[in-house]
Amino acid sequence: RSAEPLGFNHRPTTAGDELSAAPSRYLTREERWMSQRLDHFSPTDHRQFKQRYFEFLDYHDDPTGPVFLRICGESSCDGLPNDYLAVIAKKFGAAVVTPEHRYYGKSSPFDSLTTDNLRFLSSKQALFDLAVFRQHYQEKLNSQYNRSAGFDNPWFVFGVSYSGALSAWFRLKFPQLTCGSLASSGVVLAVYNFTDFDKQVGVSAGPECKAALQEITRLVDEQLRSDSHSVKALFGADSLKNDGDFLFLLADAAATTV
Repeated sequence: RSAEPLGFNHRPTTAGDELSAAPSRYLTREERWMSQRLDHFSPTDHRQFKQRYFEFLDYHDDPTGPVFLRICGESSCDGLPNDYLAVIAKKFGAAVVTPEHRYYGKSSPFDSLTTDNLRFLSSKQALFDLAVFRQHYQEKLNSQYNRSAGFDNPWFVFGVSYSGALSAWFRLKFPQLTCGSLASSGVVLAVYNFTDFDKQVGVSAGPECKAALQEITRLVDEQLRSDSHSVKALFGADSLKNDGDFLFLLADAAATTV
């Protein structure tokens, strides 16, 4: 988790070279924590878990200014990225916060992901996590700025792909908690066998690259049947036991690159 990938323009910095160094990939990686309810829909289950989140207040030049809620999706959330949202936050004087999605990174309620434990992993639970977090953080801001408990900053929600769907659904489900949302490529219509995604990868890559990707897939399939360990070792994944996970790794690497 601590090993960060290097950007294309990365080069080692030396003393006196700070001005030419690339900007940090993160606005902050300082972890903060809150207690989150495990099951928002049970009147009797009061169990809680620790949910990790991050905050960045450097651009929040007005205590009454907006708060940008960045929704983390189905992966570990290890900080607030220094990306387009940082540019917008600086322009509008906004605070930026992001809670980690339940069951990912350090925000898993259970050590063991059994089927029974996984029953609390759903988009509905995640939406209520966001609502509880929003209220928790608003109270934190009010306390920090010595304001009355009823004060509300304007909140705007951001998400991409699955978290984009959460962003749209959050606006619909809790219109009183946000003034708007941005749902980039929000997957609000789930497709069970979404082959069109891979077809588009082939179209975008062009005939020559598409043929190369298909040939790689054929060779990997063939090698997995005869000696799965050796082909996984070529990609540094020899400890990965599940062949399906390995194939997903290869397919996703090619697709996201395109």
